[in-house]
Amino acid sequence: MKMAVQDGGGKDELKTQFITREGTYRLMTLSEYSRPNRVGYTNTQGSAAVRVSFVTLPDPSGNGDRICFNFGRELYVYVYKGVKKAADLTKPVDKKMYKGTNPTCHDFNMVTMTPDSVSLVVGFSTGQIQLIDPIKKELSKLYNEERLIDKTKVTCIRWVPGSTNLFLVSHSSGQLYLYNEELPCGTAPPHYQPFKQGDGFAIHTCKTKSTRNPLYRWVIGSEGCCINEFAFSPCGVHLAIVSQDGFLRVFHYDTMELLGSARSYFGGFLCVCWSPDGRYVVVGGEDDLVTVWSFQERRVVARGQGHRSWVSVVAFDPYTTSYSEPDSTVDFSGGSDDEGQPQIQHNHSTNPLHNCANAGGDRNSVSRNSAPGTVNQASNRNSSGSEFNRMTAATCYRLGSVGQDTQLCLWDITEDVLKQPMCTKLRTSGIGGSGSFSVNGSAAGNAYHMNSTGSGCTSRCNNVPAFLQTNVPNKDKDFVADGNVTNLHGSNLHNNSSSGSITGPSLTQRLAGLGFGDRKDGSGTHKRNFSLASRGGNVPSDKNNSSAPCRSGVAARSSSDDPMRLIGTGACPRFDECPVLEPLICKKIAHERLTALVFREDCFVTACQDGYVYTWARPGKMGLASHIPSSPTTVTAAAVGSGVGPGGTVV
Repeated sequence: MKMAVQDGGGKDELKTQFITREGTYRLMTLSEYSRPNRVGYTNTQGSAAVRVSFVTLPDPSGNGDRICFNFGRELYVYVYKGVKKAADLTKPVDKKMYKGTNPTCHDFNMVTMTPDSVSLVVGFSTGQIQLIDPIKKELSKLYNEERLIDKTKVTCIRWVPGSTNLFLVSHSSGQLYLYNEELPCGTAPPHYQPFKQGDGFAIHTCKTKSTRNPLYRWVIGSEGCCINEFAFSPCGVHLAIVSQDGFLRVFHYDTMELLGSARSYFGGFLCVCWSPDGRYVVVGGEDDLVTVWSFQERRVVARGQGHRSWVSVVAFDPYTTSYSEPDSTVDFSGGSDDEGQPQIQHNHSTNPLHNCANAGGDRNSVSRNSAPGTVNQASNRNSSGSEFNRMTAATCYRLGSVGQDTQLCLWDITEDVLKQPMCTKLRTSGIGGSGSFSVNGSAAGNAYHMNSTGSGCTSRCNNVPAFLQTNVPNKDKDFVADGNVTNLHGSNLHNNSSSGSITGPSLTQRLAGLGFGDRKDGSGTHKRNFSLASRGGNVPSDKNNSSAPCRSGVAARSSSDDPMRLIGTGACPRFDECPVLEPLICKKIAHERLTALVFREDCFVTACQDGYVYTWARPGKMGLASHIPSSPTTVTAAAVGSGVGPGGTVV
């Protein structure tokens, strides 16, 4: 076994490259985007999160990539050159500075774009919405200008998939509005009438003589409970919404039916994304966990533990997700910092499947019946998911996440983990005793437990091979698994795969001894079955959860009737009832909290709260020789980004 590379030096040393099984990812220091002519440090405390949007225009010359990001009261659009050429910050395509409000989110319309025109919709901290064309600069429309529709911050904005004129907007008030860009807003506060109501949500339409914005209003969860993000499925049929009440709710967008939901382990859910094939929804939030929810099974099937603070963004990497035949030589053992490591070749799909597992019968088209004048969208999918059932290939999903702990985590999630049945009781272990350990790095009192024996539910770490998941008879030694060190000397330490070094316990581990609700268990073998969200509103950020029920195999009742009713169900299994994953790699890559993560074919892009947008080249995709450090060295922070950019030890 080989020792993990330790993070040395001070807290300002950041990773500028790292190795996974497919090769080395490197930070492209010349492809850094930010506000032009920045000098010194800017206090961004309290500012809106820096978000990033991309569009690829149909440019015959091949230079159609555009990037949009917000910082403070400013909004920038640049030609994105990625790994090909250095960024030119002196020539933005468009830049705007706003007074009295901050842009918070934005989205390009990929249906109506042309080589010399693209619609960009922008949401603001004071509730207004603006539609602009950053290329032509002739288009500029305002919606909710007088804040008559909603006075709260816009938290997420998306064009309806396949639509030329409809976009969906969420606010921190807990309400979701559908707009038609061609229609005006009323001159008085809108009056609504009920249209549809369900378990934890209500949908209204405007009572007007003529059609005006908003076309629909969705009220999600308790009134005033912030909607943090929403995401359409790859086929555009389903809508996943996460809220501060700690709920994920998945709807059929056209019929407005609630299909399923999940509950956080603690606090609110902050971010959400769909797998490229539409089979899984992943959420992250204030419980420091990444939670995987199966659309087909309507339940939580896995959790990922690696972050040490709130998870800001989750995103699947469709270019590294593998649909190849199972290969016994494939090693999913995770990242190493050894340049000389031989690389394993995989068949990765650059055109991932976009089939959505549908709850209803076969459908060959999607009707956007949400409003008059909508469009139909062709969709090539199989409703029952039988297309996937016939596939014999074992799928490995690549997931990325970034958080307020300034760390990037990459996860490889395999089908064998996702298809495990839910276990209802894992109070004892076949290994047991204080000399055993958990491959997911969990500490339970003075004992470490690996709950993978004697049951059908395995809490497997996705960077530890199966043959290494064995008992360690001597707890006073270090267990090393492919570069990640787990120190077993103390009972309150855990595996920190961000650096291979030992750090203090995460939030979930610090709270592990609290127990799970009122459940008593004298075995003493599992202390991680807790949930502060289940303790009747003791969590301030979860105060509005009493009227946010769920339909994940449970009878439809209000949570206020029985706050504990979701615990131990598919919507919120106990910690020992579903697999707990560890990240492939976990690296500190920024000084400020990370706020954006976008995977592209030749790179991935991250952004942090100090307003810098970084490009990381995939293995073999570097276009600029000057990007590559001549040798593993320490890059000072002052050398990159005027004092706040990434610098640190190259490993």
